[in-house]
Amino acid sequence: MSRSSSMSLYEIRMEGWKALTERLGPAGAMRFMMQYDPGHGDYSKERHELFADLELEDLLESLGQATPEGPESTPR
Repeated sequence: MSRSSSMSLYEIRMEGWKALTERLGPAGAMRFMMQYDPGHGDYSKERHELFADLELEDLLESLGQATPEGPESTPR
């Protein structure tokens, strides 16, 4: 049985932070932790609302492509 299985969640967080700061320093540990920001909102719902009226052709045109086949099919 590992030591972590008998530790409380608080103890695990404290040991994890200690390991991060020892290895990466305070600034590096904070940069590491910032990668795991859960964000907010419901992106799936927002994405459907934002792009509801977008057609594939419109998207491709905005990317500079005329057809789904790619740039080779666009007349030059």
